[in-house]
Amino acid sequence: MAAKNNEKTVSTDEGKKADITAAAPDFRNPEYYSNRELSWLKFNARCLSEARDTKIVPLFERLKFLAITQSNLDEFFMVRIASLKDQVAAGYKGTDIAGMTSSMQLEELGKNVHEFVKDQYNTFNRMLVPALEKAGLSLISDYQALSQRQSDYLDRYFEEEVYPVLTPMAMDPSRPFPLVRNKSLNIGALIEAKGSEPLPKKSKKKKEAPEFATVQVPSVLPRIVRLPDSENGSQAVILLEEVIRKYIDRLFQHYHVVCTCPYRVMRNADLTIDEEEAEDLLIEIQRQIKKRQWGEVIRLEVNDAIDKRLLKILKKEFAIDDRDLYYISGPLDLSFCMSLYGLDGFDAYKTPKYTPAPVLEFMDQADIFEVIRKKDVLVHHPYMTFDPVVQFVRQASKDPNVLAIKQTLYRVSGNSPIIHALEQAADNGKQVTVLVELKARFDEEHNIAWAKTLEQAGCHVIYGLLGLKVHSKITMVVRREEDGIRRYVHLGTGNYNDSTAKLYTDLGLFTCDEGIGQDATAVFNMLSGYSEPDRWYKLMVAPIWLKNDFLKLIRRETENAKAGKSAFIRAKMNSICDPEVIAALYEASCAGVEIDLLVRGICCLKVGIPGVSEHIRVRSIVGNFLEHARIFWFHNNGDDELFMGSSDWMPRNLDRRVEIVFPVEDKQLRSEVRHILQTEFEDNVKAHILQADGSYEKIDKRGKVLVNSQEQFCEEAWARIPKEPVPAEERHFTPAEPIESDE
Repeated sequence: MAAKNNEKTVSTDEGKKADITAAAPDFRNPEYYSNRELSWLKFNARCLSEARDTKIVPLFERLKFLAITQSNLDEFFMVRIASLKDQVAAGYKGTDIAGMTSSMQLEELGKNVHEFVKDQYNTFNRMLVPALEKAGLSLISDYQALSQRQSDYLDRYFEEEVYPVLTPMAMDPSRPFPLVRNKSLNIGALIEAKGSEPLPKKSKKKKEAPEFATVQVPSVLPRIVRLPDSENGSQAVILLEEVIRKYIDRLFQHYHVVCTCPYRVMRNADLTIDEEEAEDLLIEIQRQIKKRQWGEVIRLEVNDAIDKRLLKILKKEFAIDDRDLYYISGPLDLSFCMSLYGLDGFDAYKTPKYTPAPVLEFMDQADIFEVIRKKDVLVHHPYMTFDPVVQFVRQASKDPNVLAIKQTLYRVSGNSPIIHALEQAADNGKQVTVLVELKARFDEEHNIAWAKTLEQAGCHVIYGLLGLKVHSKITMVVRREEDGIRRYVHLGTGNYNDSTAKLYTDLGLFTCDEGIGQDATAVFNMLSGYSEPDRWYKLMVAPIWLKNDFLKLIRRETENAKAGKSAFIRAKMNSICDPEVIAALYEASCAGVEIDLLVRGICCLKVGIPGVSEHIRVRSIVGNFLEHARIFWFHNNGDDELFMGSSDWMPRNLDRRVEIVFPVEDKQLRSEVRHILQTEFEDNVKAHILQADGSYEKIDKRGKVLVNSQEQFCEEAWARIPKEPVPAEERHFTPAEPIESDE
């Protein structure tokens, strides 16, 4: 039943008075919410729209976006689709916030994903391949198109590089169907013994069916094979699976190859870890990771020209139904487009590589701690370099006055300078405590290796927490100084990963604020000793406190609006799907609070619902960099409060993770953060606006001054850096040569 509020008196047509009770909306009505998975699919469609943008996005950048949509979709299947299938198998009948059961979601997703895959391949076949040809890059798919020189090259390449690596596997009564690894690309074939004579037409005897065989396309070899240039001078490439298909008869010497077809399976890769029963979380995660390669098949991709007999075998062996079968009109696994993007010689078709600007406050400053003592410092990646974050840990590792370094690590790079600095710190006798989150999805093996490395170096390593992921980004350095112990803290919205810091937009704060320092100590004590602090001075921390803190801030804006005070909320995050937060935003909208949200990915909130969300606007920016920062701005009748942090407005962040959201208190830095949000809300080049019907539309740019927020931030980051004086040109005077005259 909907809640009731104040009564109103209205006149009826007959002139009589009637009491009508005005009912407040039920803000938890499923009709007011979008399904999380379908919303994510719309995000991937926005990525695909960048691959289709012929006006603004350079050709090879479009290739990159197409590859990203493939990687995104693969992970979506391995985790989200797999989870829904597990729910159906378990008989779970519950509904999501949009009122959909798991079966309903799978049904709707199946339709939408099939359409999405068609759009992917229309983009590749009809838009990108012809454009690549014009740009001088030929993707050879027809062997007849090979020149003699290219064909000779392939003969040698296959014999010397490919053939020794291949392992053909047949299926017959003595050899069962082989295990096919998750995400691997394979070539299925039907083969029959040579010399078997065809049966007479009138014979009633059935001819023996061809046998099945398969060969895995080796991931240890490059999928893009560079060929000698075409006769017209353009670069030419061929995919490795096509090379193998061309020479596949070499693998079955005594057989005739009836047909071949590439295929690819996607398996359930969502780890199921019983942390309560696991005696050693590290060992249990290692055990579960091995199972990931052999989970239930949840998707089968085949070329759309596949022989029906071959398809029948694959469907039977993988126990797949038509809903999970995808006919592909082109090369399987479009992530190879990222390798095309990396080819040399096509810089004119790419966005010029951006070099991050130095951070002005740390330029020419040998002592990073002296800089932070003077004032808080804001860093905006990738527009500003990530180096100060690395230097913060590196300098602490060598500083004789530093007593301890404490840090949380969620995802780090392959050759992490931060890991090396922590090792050096332990070697130098510092007290080093590192929480390495082993449950960071698809980085589990990577993080296990780093955790062991740090432990061997003498660091105290915490392997995450029971039942929770530690997603917070915090580093604390404890230093002895003349006036006592001082704590220096770095807090961020993104990972301590020097590689992704060049690709993701994130914000970080360096501070030695006493309140934040006390809270940082409490965070690490909570992580290492399970001690809950009595109070938090400055930080908002999940899972226990953060959601309530956000709800209080939203409701304060609601009360301000009801009281006729100035009220608005502007927030930026990756995703929003927490029903309590969304309901609070709906209530705030009804009270007149103006709400602007910048949500990159999943958005379960609906805009434009009469009497519910008329004051809410949502946009998404998909640009050259991945939008990853989280910023929260509550107007509070002019007494603004600004926060940044690691948490989205999702149940997993607010209820099942350790997250940190921190205030921005310095006057100048608050102005900079407000400017970042304002610029992104003015973006009319890369922004997509959420419509009342759930679709996203680009802004009509006709007659408008173009604002590309990411490009503007690149320019502004370098504009902060003083220009070095240009040395005066050396002048010298040269006597004039006599001019010969023909007079």
